[in-house]
Amino acid sequence: MRLSSLLLLAALPALAAETGREVLPAGRGPQRLELDAAALSASARADLGDLRLSDATGREVPYLLVQPSAPAGRWVEARLQRTPSSRKESGLEADLGAVRTVERLRVDGLGEPFLKRFRLEGSGDRVHWTVLVPDGTLFSLPREELRRLTVDFTRGDYRYLRLTWDDRSSALMGLPGAVLAFQPSRSPPTPAPLLVPLAVERRPAEPGRSRFALRLPGPRLPVRAVEVEVPGDRVHWPARVTESRLLDGQLGPSLLGQGLLRRVTRGDAEAEALRIGVAPPEELELELTVEDGDNPPLQLVQARAELAPVPWLYFESPDAGLLTLRGGDPERAGPRYDLEAARGSLATARPALARLGPAAPPAPAPPAPALESTGAPIDGKPFRNARKVAEAPPGLAALPLDAAVMGRTRGLADLRLAGPDGRQVPYLLEARDAPLVIELAALVPAPPSAAAAGTTTYVLTLPEPALPASRLLLSTDSRLFERLVRVLEDRPAAEGGPLLLGQAPWRHAHPERPAPPLTIQLPAVASARLLVRIDDGDNAPLPLAAPRLLLPGWRLRFIHPGPALTLLFGADGVEAPRYDLALLAPRLRAAPAREVALGPAAPAPGPSPWRPATVAWGALVAGVVAMLCLLVRLIRK
Repeated sequence: MRLSSLLLLAALPALAAETGREVLPAGRGPQRLELDAAALSASARADLGDLRLSDATGREVPYLLVQPSAPAGRWVEARLQRTPSSRKESGLEADLGAVRTVERLRVDGLGEPFLKRFRLEGSGDRVHWTVLVPDGTLFSLPREELRRLTVDFTRGDYRYLRLTWDDRSSALMGLPGAVLAFQPSRSPPTPAPLLVPLAVERRPAEPGRSRFALRLPGPRLPVRAVEVEVPGDRVHWPARVTESRLLDGQLGPSLLGQGLLRRVTRGDAEAEALRIGVAPPEELELELTVEDGDNPPLQLVQARAELAPVPWLYFESPDAGLLTLRGGDPERAGPRYDLEAARGSLATARPALARLGPAAPPAPAPPAPALESTGAPIDGKPFRNARKVAEAPPGLAALPLDAAVMGRTRGLADLRLAGPDGRQVPYLLEARDAPLVIELAALVPAPPSAAAAGTTTYVLTLPEPALPASRLLLSTDSRLFERLVRVLEDRPAAEGGPLLLGQAPWRHAHPERPAPPLTIQLPAVASARLLVRIDDGDNAPLPLAAPRLLLPGWRLRFIHPGPALTLLFGADGVEAPRYDLALLAPRLRAAPAREVALGPAAPAPGPSPWRPATVAWGALVAGVVAMLCLLVRLIRK
């Protein structure tokens, strides 16, 4: 079955709509315009080729897209001497030999390990001083794998640099082996890395892990790292960032980057590395998974995306008039202007810095046109189950699957979305890294006949009689115990008795802190009644909280036409659907999806009362009634 590209473009009109942004030149002549995250997302092309500058009359203004380059320059070593010290501070003075334009300082050869706060000042005449860094931290902690020996500051002309250590909570520092200052070439200052805030939402997670959904503010952002802000004096958590990628016809989690979130605090100084380098994402939604271990769940204060250096625009303003920057047309290729002849002279040019006006809030997308042909017709007769899917504004949607669907489907291959016109709505199946957490009913003690000596047996009731492989979580408030826990399928003696599904030892020997939950891996089961058997020996039974079940997380991504839909499932002999994923997948990744809810379980659409089988049965019943009437008349005679 094919899904037309016209449908996809119509369902996402906001992605192709051009947007305008004011550009304010800093006067006449050559201008440099730095692009921000909103300008990057307004472009519909990864190469920014659809961007156009125009003046008040609508005339196109030529520009050059200039790729960022590594800062050029050299490191200059300084002559060192100590400065007068006190009980609270000490330091050094670095002489560069002449007034130089510098923007960075590096300190080498200090004794390790160390963690020190400092203040940095600069001067050209050793009389008038400018504070470059009022309060910073330098550190080298090999054991914790934390190191920062370089200080960045605003570019300026200085001969003397004064570094003052804060000694109130740490030992005195000796003179370093070398102090070097970076003298850049004659080029515009390198802008600081662009940081954009991420929307953060905590997701359900298994014990020992914290999961967060991170939402980017727009598509096509060259993200190279994710920075987080977390509380606490000591931080040591492994973390990874993933996103959904298309593989073998379905979406699944793909690793973008991983690292160790670290923080060390000594006195009033701290060293930290709360940054995870990532590959450029394709989605708007990322997932951050943190391994908590035995710590409480991570409290994430905020998260930011660090963007790779982005291109800038060079243009020439004849009259310093207001300009407009537009983008958003994916079919528009990069422009070719005669201004290209000036590219070779940009290395020595000193253009003025133009400014972008405030980004306008995104305009609401117009309603999508009625979808006349979304997919092939669907016959509901083979499907034993049907669930309503809530109506939603036309556009991208995501439908999480619950336990009732996973317990009554045939390996997810028999899922179909049906529109009100009886035609299929194509979808992509997405495997989630985060599990589906099901709160189960409290455990019920089994009848005495089911319990063996020295054991306690409970009845565990599952929400569905057939569920895929899962994980069972058991919790207790006891703090000193050692048990063997088994999970069995409750089968009659004629079928061999209870069948062992999984087991695990459960031990806790730290009375000062709560016991972590026990996780038992379970295979796919075909029963809603299981037994939990705990080997207590001569000990009292453990007090158990209501258990939880972790099922695989799945959802459907599709373009919602607007009206309520029907999810059909539970059919035999139905193959997995084949949709035109090459057209569908890029659109489903380019914008955020609105989650829609499943309605309560309902019977699947039944067959028409006028189908041939119904007519045949009706005729048979009518014939029997007629024969009985005839027989009664004959008996009366």
